[in-house]
Amino acid sequence: MKPIHSRSARAIVVAVAAGSLALTGCSKDSGGNGKDQSKSKQDAAAQSKPVAYADAAASNGPAAEVPGAKPGGSINVFTQSDLSHMDPGQIYVSDAGQFANLVHRKLTNYQEDDKGNLTVVGDVATDSGKSSDGGKTWTYTLKDGIKDEDGNAITSADVRHTIERQYAKVIFDGPTFVQSWLSGSDYRKALPDGPYKGKHLPDSVLATPDAKTVVFHFDKPRPDLPQALAMAGYGIVPQKDDTKEKYDKAPKSLGPYKVAEYKAGKSLKLVKNTNWDPKTDAVRHQYVDGYSFTTTIDQASQTKRLVADQGESKNAIQFTDSVDPAQMQSVISNAAVNKRTIKGYQPYVWQMSFNLDRLKDKKVRDAITYAIPNQRMIQADGGKYGGELAGGLFAPTLPGFDAKYDPFGKLKMPNGDPEKAKKLLAEAGVKKGTKLTYAYSNTPRGQKQMVIIKDALNAIGFDVQAKEIERATFYEQIGKLKNPYDLYMTGWGQDWSSPSTVVTPVYDGKLIADGAPNYSHINDEKVNTLIQEALVLQPEAAAKKWEEAHHRIIEEINPSAPVYYSKQIQLFGSNIGGARYSTNSSYIDINRLYLIKP
Repeated sequence: MKPIHSRSARAIVVAVAAGSLALTGCSKDSGGNGKDQSKSKQDAAAQSKPVAYADAAASNGPAAEVPGAKPGGSINVFTQSDLSHMDPGQIYVSDAGQFANLVHRKLTNYQEDDKGNLTVVGDVATDSGKSSDGGKTWTYTLKDGIKDEDGNAITSADVRHTIERQYAKVIFDGPTFVQSWLSGSDYRKALPDGPYKGKHLPDSVLATPDAKTVVFHFDKPRPDLPQALAMAGYGIVPQKDDTKEKYDKAPKSLGPYKVAEYKAGKSLKLVKNTNWDPKTDAVRHQYVDGYSFTTTIDQASQTKRLVADQGESKNAIQFTDSVDPAQMQSVISNAAVNKRTIKGYQPYVWQMSFNLDRLKDKKVRDAITYAIPNQRMIQADGGKYGGELAGGLFAPTLPGFDAKYDPFGKLKMPNGDPEKAKKLLAEAGVKKGTKLTYAYSNTPRGQKQMVIIKDALNAIGFDVQAKEIERATFYEQIGKLKNPYDLYMTGWGQDWSSPSTVVTPVYDGKLIADGAPNYSHINDEKVNTLIQEALVLQPEAAAKKWEEAHHRIIEEINPSAPVYYSKQIQLFGSNIGGARYSTNSSYIDINRLYLIKP
């Protein structure tokens, strides 16, 4: 993904997968000139670079110093609700992923350069991994000096425990790549109680021959393992500290910061973890003394405070929220304020997910798709600074993106085709006043989307019943197989730069389960077969299979209607140093911040 600091002296092995998360680097726009400074699909494509896996020399700490960085002080974090999770095994949503950068460590991690290019480096491990047996076996050696916040040394037993606990039902919201690669799509059957009753995966699957070595054995090549293990969901959970369900509220840190105080629904305080050794970490810094989260500040208030830039707001950042769309123009047109923004193209596609257990008629799903006013949805989320109209379910940040693909004709009719929608509903025999249950998150974006969707679908004859869900549990609620909703807006982005991380988790019928991200419950035999065929091919050959699956999903099944490709624009206070856009997180780069005047 990315070249490394002083890379001429450090070996980098280019992986077989091509492309990067392809977002944009730090904005240097001065603003105030009326020029369109929003990011485009071309910006996204221009950032695509080959993936690179780094060796041991490139994985050594400390991380390269941020120019001008100073120690001391505390950063204030503005967010509108609690984090979805703090237990790494449960982390798959972006707010918790951003938190994980500060607190958790994994076998591997992404290191990022000034152009937004990424490289997989060893985090807890000495390197990005050593493969053998044609890529079926991967061996990791742990670095010396890795400790948890209490000073306990991390061993291979803790890594084994971290992987095995994800087999237990107590973990239901995180990624499933590694588990399913090791034990198949029905992986929970291989270790139904996880490690909690003394049982383990056989050494033929996961071996720990000594305290420093972890060996993964797969039945087929898994060239993407270093990228999967870099996900927040595979953060290390020390075996002796695992409190199962309770761990989600009081996790143990291996990173530069630890949880000092948590008040549910109100605040979160992070302080320095004195047992984090920068010599072991090639990615993170520990410039500030801590982070003070206030989890009750809505998007509009965040924007107002950061625009005003008074008092403690000078030391503040938006965490995963964006500039309030209603205040967007005033932010962009003010040169001094615009300098305090980061902008980028995200890997997310906003889509209307249909519950196929309830909306079984494709004509009905197609009618809703035609009726959605995509452009109005974009305008409600910041206009050209918030997104671009989507033709498909693959974002412009994926290699091989097809900008002309538009099976529902949204480029010609960006605010929908209600007449065609009504015709399809008539053909399907849908009576006027038929009720539809639409679930939405109680965020400003979710509430605005709800109003637009309700108006558009009521206009073609439905009676939309809007059901509000708390932001922190939204994906958990719609992720239940027996959820009572017909449709819901979801945002999905690739986990790394491969269509496999979009098609497999979201549209593989073999992965339908409570907590899994197959929110539509699609289970199509042909799609499932195409997925299995693509997974064993090299990227160029696999790309054709992924595109075939993509076209079948949209045109012949339509489990999720593409709405728009997501962009990001965030504000930070005038005393925040080191701010830039992160291609890894799709938000402000949390790993390099400091206070200009501590």
